[in-house]
Amino acid sequence: MNVQFKKGVLELCVLVLTSEGDRYGYELAVKISSKFEVAVGSVYPLLNRLTLEGYFSTYLKESNEGPPRKYYQLTEAGSQHMRGLIHEWSSFSTAVNEIIEEGIRP
Repeated sequence: MNVQFKKGVLELCVLVLTSEGDRYGYELAVKISSKFEVAVGSVYPLLNRLTLEGYFSTYLKESNEGPPRKYYQLTEAGSQHMRGLIHEWSSFSTAVNEIIEEGIRP
């Protein structure tokens, strides 16, 4: 898949997945990679930026499989941001699909 496509939707995917429940970074990367390939290393800088912007709060939780994991919890600001991005995505993807349909008509 085109790298630019993935970069453009990664933030939206991370926000939506954390709206379902708190997640840790590797878990998010694996979940997204089940739909399209994403490097684990690309998720962490995004999580850090979104946390600094106030869209996530974080906490540590013990793990049976190693050191404690840092979990990301969507804040109210993050939820509002996610809803705005979903609206933008819907409008954008509809417009792109219309262009494609018009372009491939015989």
